[in-house]
Amino acid sequence: MTDKKIIRTRFAPSPTGFLHIGGARTALFSWAYARKHGGDFILRIEDTDVARSTPEAVQAILDGMNWLGLNWDEGPFYQMQRMARYREVITQMLDEGKAYHCYCSREELDALRERQMTEGVKPRYDGLWRPELGKTLPSIPEGVAPVVRFKNPQTGVVAWDDLVKGRISISNTELDDLIIARDDGTPTYNFCVVVDDNDMGITQVIRGDDHVNNTPRQINMLQALGATVPAYAHLSMILGGDGQKLSKRHGAVSVMQYDEDGYLPEAVLNYLARLGWSHGDEEIFSMEQFCQWFDLDHITPSAAQFNTEKLNWLNAHYIKQASLDYLALEVSKRLAVSGIVAADAPDLQGVVALYRERANTLNELANSVAYFYQLPQLDTVAAEKHITAEIVPIILALAERLATVDWTAEAIHAEIEHAVKSNALKFPKVAMPLRILLTGGAQSPSIDAVMALLGRDETLSRIRTRIG
Repeated sequence: MTDKKIIRTRFAPSPTGFLHIGGARTALFSWAYARKHGGDFILRIEDTDVARSTPEAVQAILDGMNWLGLNWDEGPFYQMQRMARYREVITQMLDEGKAYHCYCSREELDALRERQMTEGVKPRYDGLWRPELGKTLPSIPEGVAPVVRFKNPQTGVVAWDDLVKGRISISNTELDDLIIARDDGTPTYNFCVVVDDNDMGITQVIRGDDHVNNTPRQINMLQALGATVPAYAHLSMILGGDGQKLSKRHGAVSVMQYDEDGYLPEAVLNYLARLGWSHGDEEIFSMEQFCQWFDLDHITPSAAQFNTEKLNWLNAHYIKQASLDYLALEVSKRLAVSGIVAADAPDLQGVVALYRERANTLNELANSVAYFYQLPQLDTVAAEKHITAEIVPIILALAERLATVDWTAEAIHAEIEHAVKSNALKFPKVAMPLRILLTGGAQSPSIDAVMALLGRDETLSRIRTRIG
């Protein structure tokens, strides 16, 4: 189907849930490897688990890939649309004696498994219906629809040089004859993967190490088909900071949840790239640099640990680097979710520029600037501490002077300094009450810069409404 000299990688998620961090890292590494070598990156949706696959999960995968910018060259291909091809290959394997019909009932297989476990033997199919030279098979039972089993080699080993884990070798005696088609004719996962990887000319299979046990079966089937076996790279799992399996409390949520939580795709990608891979001491880099540097030799075979603090640090960096128009758009959307309309005044880009250095996420940034567009609630504890009976007349007098000055941060600062010196006070004694009256709390950037953006009318209105 394709020239297999060309590097061709694939990401093949099952649409039984959202695209999570582990899947996103697999997609990133597969995408980057193809980009590094000028190859093709294929997206394949493995949707043969009809009971659990949903259109919503498919869309969540596509949304996550698009948000991350992991563009694919071919696909998405859907396994459910390739059933005719799978049946064609199954028929071919039956005709060539590489697969056979098995009429064992579920009850018979359960009884076999129970007996083997009682005897301390590894549970496995005993080959009752496997045709062999000189062997007499049982009589075909009436009314029983057979499954199709792959005739796995019974001697020798299946081995591969894993591009992450090194040499892996499995004795064929450890593998039984895998079912490749169920009794209703539908093909099974491992078989579909083999046909797809062969038909699509996949040269490198980069996937999680939960698939290591599938690999020897898939290699044997590929060899039975006379196909070229791809190179395999199995990525170790991602653990939480406590060393436990990644869960929702660690960050194992939908990739799109990171968008909702205010992370930039550039930050998530940069973070994922460093989960189990490194290029010297480089911590911050673009995807263009990553694709240039990426190789499979520097992927660690040990588990990576998810660290939210590190992700937040990276996200803060990318917020500082992002364009103001992009940040303003994202903040505006997040304010709207809270029912806040970022009107023409004050200028949202200017407001964002004032706060971007302080935010780890876009949500934090939106929350920080919300007071510019709606009257904030007062921090009553801070107000009682700083807005005293002695300071109120000084603030009101300052407001009178501010009514006529040029409305610039410099002019506002000069008036605050005048109030400070004329009343023999320290600067915070005036600035802190202003900050609380205007922003609702005791934390903000330089109060003169805040007031300049807030505007004369709104500034004076808030002062007089609160204490006038």
